[in-house]
Amino acid sequence: MEYRLTDFLPTTKKELDLRGWTEVDVILFSGDAYVDHPSFGAAVIGRVLESAGYKVAIVPQPDWHGDYRDFKKLGRPRLFFGISPGCMDSMVNKYTANRRLRSEDAYSPDGRHDMRPEYPTIVYSRILRELFPDVPIVLGGIEASLRRLSHYDYWQDTLRRCILCDAPADLISYGMGEKTIVEIARRLDEGQPISSLHDLPQIVYLADKAEIPDGINEHDIVLHSHEECLRDKRKQAENFRHIEEQSNMIHAQRLIQGVDGRYAVVNPPYPPMTTEELDASFDLPYTRQPHPKYKGKRIPAYEMIKHSVNIHRGCFGGCAFCTISAHQGKFIACRSKESILKEVKQVVQMPDFKGYLSDLGGPSANMYGMKGRNHKACEKCKRPSCIHPQICPNLDTNHSALLEVYRAVDAVPDVKKSFIGSGVRYDLILHHSKDEASNQAAKEYAHELITRHVSGRLKVAPEHTSDKVLYLMRKPSFQQFYDFKRIFDRINKEEHLNQQIIPYFISSHPGCTEQDMAQLAEITKQLNFHLEQVQDFTPTPMTVSTETWYTGYDPYTMEKVYSAHSPKEKLAQRQYFFWYKDPQTSDPRPQTSNPRHHADYRTKPHREESPKKKRGRHPHHP
Repeated sequence: MEYRLTDFLPTTKKELDLRGWTEVDVILFSGDAYVDHPSFGAAVIGRVLESAGYKVAIVPQPDWHGDYRDFKKLGRPRLFFGISPGCMDSMVNKYTANRRLRSEDAYSPDGRHDMRPEYPTIVYSRILRELFPDVPIVLGGIEASLRRLSHYDYWQDTLRRCILCDAPADLISYGMGEKTIVEIARRLDEGQPISSLHDLPQIVYLADKAEIPDGINEHDIVLHSHEECLRDKRKQAENFRHIEEQSNMIHAQRLIQGVDGRYAVVNPPYPPMTTEELDASFDLPYTRQPHPKYKGKRIPAYEMIKHSVNIHRGCFGGCAFCTISAHQGKFIACRSKESILKEVKQVVQMPDFKGYLSDLGGPSANMYGMKGRNHKACEKCKRPSCIHPQICPNLDTNHSALLEVYRAVDAVPDVKKSFIGSGVRYDLILHHSKDEASNQAAKEYAHELITRHVSGRLKVAPEHTSDKVLYLMRKPSFQQFYDFKRIFDRINKEEHLNQQIIPYFISSHPGCTEQDMAQLAEITKQLNFHLEQVQDFTPTPMTVSTETWYTGYDPYTMEKVYSAHSPKEKLAQRQYFFWYKDPQTSDPRPQTSNPRHHADYRTKPHREESPKKKRGRHPHHP
C-alpha cells in the first residue's frame, strides 16, 4: 500500500506546508529513524499527542554537527520540545560488552552507525537549550528513564548523576509515557509554566528544597545523596533496593536524592494502563511503515518486527539483569483480543506478507492475562518479581486467555502460522497450581506452542547452569530447563517434528566464577549444544545486576558478591561457551551482532517496541 507524505507526522518544513501548518505544538527529536509503527517510541508519543488534538512534528536523527540546521528547520514549537533518544540505550546500541564499536545500528537506515551521538539525550537538549533558551524541554525514552537517579555508567566506568544534571531539560517523563505526555501538553496549553508541573505523576525534576511540592515529608523516601554514593559504594547499593521496589509498586512513594546542592525528585508512576487505555494507544492510525524518505533503504529493527504483533506490556519476571520492569513495571497490561486481531489484519494486508507472523508476544511471551487473584494483596506488594524465588501463591498463572488469542489469530484468513519469537517462561508452564484448570491450560499451552508456533527453533533463556548464579539472576533452577526439554522432546517425537531448542546463556554475571563457566561448558556439552545465543554480561543502568557488579554488594542482602571485572577474567569466562571450536582459530567473543541477541538489550521492542532483546523488547516513549 502506498502512503502519502501527509499520512505520516511531518518531518520537514515542506511537509508542514502540505498540511497547511504555520506552526506546531510539539516537536519531537528522535535518535532513531522515523518508523510510524507502535514498536517505535517517538511514533507512539507523536500519535498519542495527535489524537489529543495537538499538532506534532518529528525530527529523526538530526545532524548534531555544524550549524544545527536540523534543530532549527521547524522553528520553535508552541508548547515544548520532546527528546526520544531511541528504543535502545544509545551506549548499548553503539558498543559491545568489550566496549568495541558495533558495525551496525539497527534503528538507522541501512544500519549506519554514525547517525546518532553518544548520549543523544544530553547532546540534543544542550543544542535546543542554546538555540531556544525559553522553550520547555521534556526528556523520555529508555536512556533518560533509566538514568533518572545516580547510576553506574559502564562505558565511562563512573557513577553518574541524574541525567537532568547534564541535560538542561525541565522534566523527565519516565517509563511508558502516553498518559504523562498528554497531561504535560494539556497543562502547558492552559498557560501553566513548566515549573508548575512538579505534582504530575511519573516525572522527574530537579529542584531546590523549597520548590518541592509539600516539602520533604515522612511519606517520602530520601535516598543517600549522589555525593555520599560516590564516597561509599555500599550506600549506592542501599539506594537501589528502594528504587527497584518503588518502580514495581501500585502505590509507590516519592523518591528524593540530593545532588549538587539540589534534589532530584522522582514522583510515583501512574497505575498500570487498563486494557481500554492500551487498546487506544495501539489502535491509533499508524501506517506501520518507515517514512518515505527512507525509500530503498533497509532499517534492520523494522525488518525484524514489521510482521509481529505485541499483545501485552509489563513483566513480572524481575530478572536481575533486565530493565523492563524499571521502565514498564511488573504488572501486566493486556490488549483486548479485538485490538490484537485488528492489528493482525493490518499486517495481513501488507504487500510483502507471506502468511507468517514473526512474533505474537510481549516482554515475556506467556504472561498475557496473568495477574494476582487478590488485587488488594498486589497493592501492598514490594516484591520485584512475582515468580522468584518462588511463584507467588496469589499469582494466577492460567494460560487460557493466551490460548484463546493464539487460536483467534490463527483463524484469521491468510495467516498460515503465527510464531512466538519472544522469550517463553518455561517456569510458568511447569508450575503446578492448586487450580487444576490452570494446570490443564499449561499442558495445552506447551503442546500448542511446540506444535504450532515454533519456526523450527524455540529460543528459551535458562541463562546459566549454576543454581547459585541463577539465584542471583532471579532465574529458576537449571533443573527446570531439563524438565521443559523433556516435554519439548516428547512432543516433537509424538508429533513427528524435527525442532530444536535454542538456549541463551550469559557469562561474567555477578556471582559467576570461571568454575561455574566450566560447569556450564560440561553440561551443555553433555546436552550436545553448540552455543550460539550467548552474551558477556554488560552492566546497563538501573538493574540489580549492574548495581551488584559495580558496588560489590547484593542490594537486598548487602552481602559481598564476586564479579569478573578485568578483560582477562571476562575473556576466560567467555571462552567456555565455545568448547566445540578449534581454540587456535576460533574467536572467543560472542558471535552475535544483532541487538536481539544481546542480554544487555533487555528492553523489548515494546508492543513490540522493536528488535527484541531477548529476549525482551524495548520500551517506547519520548
